[in-house]
Amino acid sequence: MNYKVFFFLILSFTAFTLKAQTAEECHKMIIEGIEEMNNKNHARSLEILTKARNLAEENNWSRHLFLATNNIGANYYLMLDYGEALDNYLEAYKIALKELEPNYEMIVLNNIAILYSKEKRFDKAEEYFLKAYDIARENNDSLKIGLYSVNLATVANEQNEIKKADKYLDISFNYLKKAPPVLLQASITKAQNLVLKKQYETAKNIADSILPQLQTPEMSEQRISTYMLLASVYEKQNNPNRSIEYVNLAIQDSQSSIETRIDAFEKLSRLYRSTGNIDMAFSYKDSVVMAKDSLNQVKNGKLFENSRIKFELQNYQNELTQSQEKLKAERKMFYMIIGGIILLIIITLWAIRNYYVKLKQRKIIAENNQKIAELELEKQKNDKLILEQELNEQSASALQEKERFDIEIEAKNRQLASKALSISTRNELIENIIESLSLESEIRANENLKRKILDLKNQLKKESEWDDFFTHFEEVNHGFLKSLKENHPELTANDVRYLSYVYMNLTSKEISSLLNITVEACRKRKERIIKKMNLPEEVDLYSYLSGI
Repeated sequence: MNYKVFFFLILSFTAFTLKAQTAEECHKMIIEGIEEMNNKNHARSLEILTKARNLAEENNWSRHLFLATNNIGANYYLMLDYGEALDNYLEAYKIALKELEPNYEMIVLNNIAILYSKEKRFDKAEEYFLKAYDIARENNDSLKIGLYSVNLATVANEQNEIKKADKYLDISFNYLKKAPPVLLQASITKAQNLVLKKQYETAKNIADSILPQLQTPEMSEQRISTYMLLASVYEKQNNPNRSIEYVNLAIQDSQSSIETRIDAFEKLSRLYRSTGNIDMAFSYKDSVVMAKDSLNQVKNGKLFENSRIKFELQNYQNELTQSQEKLKAERKMFYMIIGGIILLIIITLWAIRNYYVKLKQRKIIAENNQKIAELELEKQKNDKLILEQELNEQSASALQEKERFDIEIEAKNRQLASKALSISTRNELIENIIESLSLESEIRANENLKRKILDLKNQLKKESEWDDFFTHFEEVNHGFLKSLKENHPELTANDVRYLSYVYMNLTSKEISSLLNITVEACRKRKERIIKKMNLPEEVDLYSYLSGI
């Protein structure tokens, strides 16, 4: 999730930066267009401003769209194409009403009112000046209130509404104390109002006081208006020569327009007629006609120039439309490429993430397997220890059982040995008694006794008791005699008997007693049996027999 959100933020920031740069470029285009307009290069100005307007319209930049449209109207106004100027001003007015703050609405309303003033439609001019004035009051904009009050007073003067002009002039002077340039225009309007009131001297004093402040190029229009105002004052005071001087100053001003020259020529014609100089009057009357013709030519030229510019703008508009369509296609392709790159990056990141997740899972599985293996190994060790413990216990138990069994066997063997010794001792005793009796003369003379003694001797020679002994021995030492005979088939019964006594761990003295032989004879018999069994001479016969 994090990687998707991260790349989306980067793309949004990049798009915002590009958009901001484009808006800045649009603003620079508008500034350049205004500069070209001020330099009277209207064709270039309209081309730049039209391009800026299309860019602003495409991106919904209302403020830039307003400024471009309003200044396109200003171009047409300066080119004397008032109809086209009005169309653009009205379009700018719609934009201001719908999208922008009231100060933009005031700007275009004022421009529309000035346009109507040029057309001498003072009623419409007053209507739009008043709308701008009302908005300025609603927004408490002191400078604009003063400026629009001056404009309303000017229109009132043109309509000879002296009291209305006075009202607006009073308002303007209250609000323009900190705005000298506009205050100068208010003073000119005040002087014009005084002329209408026939207060000529006061009007002249105001005009003379402000004229030195109007000698800069940017104040040319106000300067020419003041010259014409003084000319009117001196005309009303029946001073035609002084009036003619100020009219000539207005004509000679480099910034004077053809309309100003026409008004000036008409005034000169009238003034010279009043002095009786008919030739000069007719001369300036001709100048009026010529000026009007010149104005018409200029207007026709302007109209042709306007038509040419409109054609070029239309052609440019078509080229711009094609360029925009191409740009849209390229932008679409660019977005597709960017989208593909982003998708590829997302897929790559997703794959890397999956790889690391799987790697982590494998690591966890490996760790778990290792833990399981360790646990299994531990379990095996524990099982082994338990098994060893059980085996040790079983071994100990078996050893104890074997030891117990060996002890029991040894005890039984001892019992057998004791019994055998007891029988041997008894038999020996009986034999001694029989020998002693046999030596008695009385018994030797008695045949019956001799026969009984002989029967007794014969009974002692029988092996039945020894057979019983070996039967009990085989029961106690199961399998010993069988194994012994299988390993050493060459042994005789007396050899087996001797070896049985050795297996019972009897001493040589005890064995010799049981066999009725001497200890030395018993030793020799042992040597003979060892040799017969093919055993080494130094072998421990008891240990060998215990291992069978």
